Amino acid sequence: MTTTAKKYLVTGGAGYVGSVVAAHLLERGHRVTVLDDLSTGFAEGVPEGAEFIEGRIQDAARWLDSGYDGVLHFAAFSQVGESVAKPEKYWENNVGGTMALLAAMRAAGVRKLVFSSTAATYGEPESVPITETAPTAPTSPYGASKLAVDHMIGGECAAHGLAAVSLRYFNVAGAYGALGERHAPESHLIPLVLQVALGEREAISVYGEDYPTADGTCVRDYIHVADLAEAHVLALDAMTAGEVTAGEHLVCNLGNGNGFSVREVVETVRKVTGHPIPEVTAARRPGDPAALVASAAAARDRLGWTPSRPDLADVVADAWAFARHRAGEGRS
Repeated sequence: MTTTAKKYLVTGGAGYVGSVVAAHLLERGHRVTVLDDLSTGFAEGVPEGAEFIEGRIQDAARWLDSGYDGVLHFAAFSQVGESVAKPEKYWENNVGGTMALLAAMRAAGVRKLVFSSTAATYGEPESVPITETAPTAPTSPYGASKLAVDHMIGGECAAHGLAAVSLRYFNVAGAYGALGERHAPESHLIPLVLQVALGEREAISVYGEDYPTADGTCVRDYIHVADLAEAHVLALDAMTAGEVTAGEHLVCNLGNGNGFSVREVVETVRKVTGHPIPEVTAARRPGDPAALVASAAAARDRLGWTPSRPDLADVVADAWAFARHRAGEGRS
């Protein structure tokens, strides 16, 4: 538990992961300012107690000053398919926006950064579990934009004394009270299966059942969003304590280290919700690796992080509670 209150800027803090991280920071007594243009986030997702600025990260210099102790950066577009269709959107926002943010931090003398990176930087892995030394070969402009930002941050650290931690997520799921996952359109497996349970979707499509896995369906590493948030807090603590120093760029993968297949996820949703979940088998999607599982050894060793909610049923139960709450409110 951190004892000294700090002031942090959370970019993209009205989105799924950013809002949960902002809530965790507030619970630890920190002051939080959320900067979000609401292009994919929701104003009601900003946790109570946080200051909210509706604006773009490209304009961060308007608000960022020396009174901030650090920045947590979540403001990025993250739809793989859209990035293929509109790569310019991803380069302009994810890369150009971060470049502007780093310049604002440099000018204000704010020298601590936690960056929301992604396992998409690795592309199709040569082996699992995936470590931070695995080759990076992203298969989409989204993954490429995140990798470019990681390189950009590394250069900023070396040249200008920034202390930074990039956290590469695998599959984030679950909810934290009233803060949960909602995308338009939805593309993530657990929320899609829950839509079937709610009667909003007739069936779940299972893309490929002939992969070299135990049941023939893709295997993914799911991590509870609250565990993810705790890793961000620990990254800040490590920088405050001098365990990640000025000029250092630490990259850590975040995952449970255990994979669950598509069919295991569907069966878990059946058990948690008590609803039948019809399946429709579809062809494999191009570029879908058979298995993506993280090694989180670096996060454990450097940050002291281990997931405390590794059970898939707990992840699904929290997501289900959030989905039902939203359905009861008419899905605003």
